[in-house]
Amino acid sequence: MDQKDFKHISVLFKETVDGLNVTPGGIYVDGTLGGAGHAKSVCEQLKGEGRFIGIDQDEDAIATATERLKEFPFVTIVRSNYEAMASVLKELGIDKVNGIMLDLGVSSYQLDTAERGFTYKVDAPLDMRMDNRMDKTAKDIVNEYSEMELFRMIRDYGEDQFAKNIAKHIVRMRQEKPIETTFELVEAIKAAIPAKIRMNTGHPAKKTFQAIRIELNRELEVLENTLDDMIELLAPGGRLCVITFHSLEDRIVKVKFKENEDPCTCPKSFPVCVCGKKSKGKVITRKPILPSEEELEMNSRSKSAKLRIFEKA
Repeated sequence: MDQKDFKHISVLFKETVDGLNVTPGGIYVDGTLGGAGHAKSVCEQLKGEGRFIGIDQDEDAIATATERLKEFPFVTIVRSNYEAMASVLKELGIDKVNGIMLDLGVSSYQLDTAERGFTYKVDAPLDMRMDNRMDKTAKDIVNEYSEMELFRMIRDYGEDQFAKNIAKHIVRMRQEKPIETTFELVEAIKAAIPAKIRMNTGHPAKKTFQAIRIELNRELEVLENTLDDMIELLAPGGRLCVITFHSLEDRIVKVKFKENEDPCTCPKSFPVCVCGKKSKGKVITRKPILPSEEELEMNSRSKSAKLRIFEKA
C-alpha cells in the first residue's frame, strides 16, 4: 500500500489539537493513530523536546503513520489496541503523560478499501476486522450467532427498530448457504425492512453493519474498560480528548467523564462525603464540541462527530 492511498481527513482537527493544550517537552499519546493527521500537528508543536507515542491496530495505518512521522525522532509507534495503552507505556518506561487522544471513527481508507468489508456500498468478503491478525471476521458472526444473539447485537449496537426481523432474515438466508459477502448480507437486510421505510430513510444496512463492526472489534467494551485507566495515566493538568461518532460511544464517554469528575457515591441526603472518593479532575466540555459548518461542507463524514475533553486534577 502506498501511504498516499491512506486517505483520512482528520475530524475536528484544530479543536482536538487545541484541546490537548500541547506543551513542548510533554509526552503525548494517540491511541488511534490512523493516518497521523492529528498526530503530526501535535509533533510539530513538541519542537523536538517531548515524546510522542502512536498506537494503532491497523497494519496499513501503522505503515502510513510511520512514513508521515519519520521526520520526528521522538516518535514511537506501536501496533496494538489502545486497550493495552498502560502496558505499552510501562514497557517504554513512561509513568505519566500530558495528553491522550482517541478518534473512534472508522477511517475513510478503511471504508473505501472494498476488500476490508466495512462498507455496504461495494460487494466484498464479509471481514470488518480493524486488526487483520484476528481470526474471527464479520462472516463468522453473521453465520454462527444464534437468531437471539443477532437480534440483541443489532438492537443494542445498531439501534435498529427492525432488529428482530433482520436477525430472522439472516438466519433464513444462511440456511440455504453461508452468507459470505457484503451484498449477500445487504440482500437479507433489505428483505427484512418494509419498502416504504427503505424509500424514506438512509441505507437499510447502515445500522446492522455498524452493529457487526462494533461487536467484532469489541469497540464499546474496549472504550468502557479503558477510559478510567487513561485518566489515571494523565499527569496533573493533562488532558484526554475523545472523538466519538455515534450515541453509544458518546454516552460512555460522557458518563465516564462525569464519574471521574464527581465519583462520590454518598446518598444526596448526606451533609458531607463519607465514601472518600476524590475527584480525578474536571470535564472541560460541558457540551460536546461539534464540527463547524465549514468542516461539514468539506467532509460529510464528520457529521456525527463529537469531541469531549477531560482535564486531570
